[in-house]
Amino acid sequence: MNKMKKLARTWGAGMLAAGIVLGGTVLPAEAGLAAPVKAKADYSRIALKWNGAITPQQGILRDGKTWIPITFLKNVLGMPITYSKADNTYTVGQGIRQTRLMVSEYGISLSVNGYFISEYEGRNFNNHLYVPFGLLNDYLGYRGDFSASSRRLNVTNRPLNALTVTTETYAKEAEGVTVKLDYPQISGLVSASAQQSINDTLKKSAMSFAAEADRAIAERSEEERPYEYDSDYVVTYNQNDVISLVMDQYAYTGGAHGTTLRQAFTFSLKDGKRLLLGDLFGANPNYKKLLNEKVGKQLRVSGGYLGGFNGLNTEKYFYLKEGRVVLFFQLYEYTAYAAGFPEFTFTFKELLPSGSSPFAGLK
Repeated sequence: MNKMKKLARTWGAGMLAAGIVLGGTVLPAEAGLAAPVKAKADYSRIALKWNGAITPQQGILRDGKTWIPITFLKNVLGMPITYSKADNTYTVGQGIRQTRLMVSEYGISLSVNGYFISEYEGRNFNNHLYVPFGLLNDYLGYRGDFSASSRRLNVTNRPLNALTVTTETYAKEAEGVTVKLDYPQISGLVSASAQQSINDTLKKSAMSFAAEADRAIAERSEEERPYEYDSDYVVTYNQNDVISLVMDQYAYTGGAHGTTLRQAFTFSLKDGKRLLLGDLFGANPNYKKLLNEKVGKQLRVSGGYLGGFNGLNTEKYFYLKEGRVVLFFQLYEYTAYAAGFPEFTFTFKELLPSGSSPFAGLK
């Protein structure tokens, strides 16, 4: 069982199972696909537009959320789609935005660039496969404007920084040991020194995890179960001369389950500086007090809270999304393992004075 399957089983959605229509073709019943959600009073169709032009595709609006058929991704956005019967997985797109939909009895789990997306899942509406528009907005480089009066969603490309992100891999395989660490490297920046600084920081994180793996492997006995080390990442923000990404570093060295360390990096593309919360929200002199109050209140009423929160102890555990900052804690830090990584999302407007931008003070 790979890491995504393990995480989907632990933190994924509820039990589901039947067939889905992909591009007009019904996949085999034995695929064990998620049971369809039947139309209800709060379920309605919306028209989908691409760059202002109406398309034959329709989305679904339900409980205030917009769902996009994967046929829109294939036929309108031009993303290639393949299906693997062996592991019951759809693969959509390519590169660092490649998305996989893994269908199991636990639901339809999503990953982007191999990174498990815990806040979103796929759905089967009346035998058609859909993904939430939030997936396109947060991870795939698109944005949308919804007109409630005309019930139309216009999808467009999101303006992104002019750079390229590629994946480097550190791999090692021996008897009883598998190490595969994917980490990002960027190219195309105007400032060569900024680019080098960013790449050095990202590589250093991966190599530090590799060194940790080597130390554990050296102490492993032949009788122990196979060890596994794995890391994946996803870019969450790439605008306004800032890039933000989150990386999970997973290790299994025996026991009931492995453990994952979550890392996050936000950089200024102008000088390569790794940004902290204070660099972005310092225009509000009380930003830390405000965050401590908001996070503490939400954490204490969340499921699985174990106690012990007395305020943020680092300014590195965050990443950016469009108009938002996401703070997180590590597994076991304040909650039980089954709760996953506690995450708390706040809009820039909540944390900054009116009219302020988190990027205004960056060089």
